[in-house]
Amino acid sequence: MRALMLTALLAFAAALPGHAETLVLAPQVVTDWKAVSGRIEARDTIPARARLGGTLIEVTVTEGDTVQAGQPIAEIEDQKLGFQIGAIDAQLQSLRAQQENAQAELARGEELLARGVSTAQRLDALRTQLDVLTGQIAAQQAQRQVVEQQAAEGTVLAPVSGRVLAVPQTRGAVVMAGEAVAMIGGGGFFLRVAVPERHAALLAEGAVIGIETATGPAEGRLVKVYPQIETGRVIADVEVPGLDAAFVDARVLVRLPMGSREALLVPQSVVATRSGLDFVRVTMGEQTVDRSVVLGGTHQVDGAEMIEVLTGLVAGDSVVTGNE
Repeated sequence: MRALMLTALLAFAAALPGHAETLVLAPQVVTDWKAVSGRIEARDTIPARARLGGTLIEVTVTEGDTVQAGQPIAEIEDQKLGFQIGAIDAQLQSLRAQQENAQAELARGEELLARGVSTAQRLDALRTQLDVLTGQIAAQQAQRQVVEQQAAEGTVLAPVSGRVLAVPQTRGAVVMAGEAVAMIGGGGFFLRVAVPERHAALLAEGAVIGIETATGPAEGRLVKVYPQIETGRVIADVEVPGLDAAFVDARVLVRLPMGSREALLVPQSVVATRSGLDFVRVTMGEQTVDRSVVLGGTHQVDGAEMIEVLTGLVAGDSVVTGNE
């Protein structure tokens, strides 16, 4: 009998007004999120192209390597250029011999003219011949520099600083001028997302983006929205601090803000589920009753897990959150 009386007193005390902790519902602004898949991509993907046609004799990089702009990454050889330089050197040697002979003829002509044996016309012809040979030597030297520059262009340089994404060529391959030897990803790595164009007006640069990573939820920032729509989708870049770019083109779940609205939120701890129905305790005057509710999605408010109530409660209701 005493146990029954004690139980009744405790139940009565729990139902006393002011004993239960309550939360007065008021509309709160929540953000609607849209889940899309983002891919880890480099902002700029630029091919390192061959400037010279020939045989690829050396490749110093492989996929995943980090390179700096202007760094040599491959070497192309065209053996014909070596033969051309040899032919030019032979012509220069012949022209220099003719130039030495012309200089000697000019010196003798000047001496003969001083003695009155030769004529000024003959001397002018010798000077002209020497000038022609000098010009031919200069032209051959310039041609040799052109061929040397072509040979120097056999060195393939990295166009930007970044990471090597692909190396489609191998040592010993024959490549043409303009053919890609490697693909370089530079300009930083971002999450690139494709959003249906009907949501384009809701995307704003600088907006905070929710991201689901392998280590848990994270936040990013929308840094660029591209103006060109591709196949009905808007392309945007999301910057994530400490983004793991070990695998390029890896897919990551991204949540984009699509707008805001007012909603009624309650702590998830106040929801009780019985027989497949959700109930929330509310105070009505001096009584506490269980009210059936229909719940929506969850939201983070000041670090607390809150759940949206779609129907069953209205603004101003006092929700029981606990007992003192």
